[in-house]
Amino acid sequence: MDPGYRSPLVDFFKRGEVARDVRLMAAEGALAPRAHEQVALLVLLADDPDPDIAAVAHRTLDALPADPLQAFLARTDVPTEMRDFFAARGTQPGARAAESADMPLLDSNAPGAATEADEDEPESAQVLGSLSIVERMKLAMKGTKGHRAQLIRDSNKLVAAAVLSSPKLTESEVEAFAKMANVSEDVLRTIAINRTWTKNYGVIAGLTRNPKTPPAISMQMLPRLNERDLKMLAIDRNVPEGVRIAARKFVRPK
Repeated sequence: MDPGYRSPLVDFFKRGEVARDVRLMAAEGALAPRAHEQVALLVLLADDPDPDIAAVAHRTLDALPADPLQAFLARTDVPTEMRDFFAARGTQPGARAAESADMPLLDSNAPGAATEADEDEPESAQVLGSLSIVERMKLAMKGTKGHRAQLIRDSNKLVAAAVLSSPKLTESEVEAFAKMANVSEDVLRTIAINRTWTKNYGVIAGLTRNPKTPPAISMQMLPRLNERDLKMLAIDRNVPEGVRIAARKFVRPK
């Protein structure tokens, strides 16, 4: 069932691009960075074509604490699809809504999650590369800013999606990612379709100047650039020629 909730991480699961071992961890409630993702993934995996994963998801759903679940369902930002799913299971929204959904309803206590005290001492790229995909995903969602800066460039798309789903992710980090030429196109596409992030002018400017951004995305954003940035883009040989030509058309003639 579609949970009616979108995030970079949930979208990967919806597209069926996730390996069995990762789906199994998610079915145990162990991968979600916040309540919305945890519930959305459990709703999705309850219908997983693998009967073992579906069974694990149902067991995890049964283990969700009743009061926090009802308070979560009472939030105004919970999709109708989620409420309908739990109503069919006999659970209705509570009288009072939860104040925050930043924490998962079921705490997996994932080992190895970094604390902010580790902020200045992230593991080296070599150490991170030796971790399993699941371990890198957990670190992407629960680790430090330094971890996220390295894992956003991970060769596994799911790890990068986990970075973009982290509740610790800040707008300034997204702006920095938008400027990186060594991230995947998927990362740039995900940033570009997020309306909250693209309200930030720095994100828009970073995407249009990034040579890795698909030209179709860059050209859609050109009308939002100021005159100065359009002029710079019009002569920037690092971006595709089509983007430079389009930028020149938006520059006001003297």
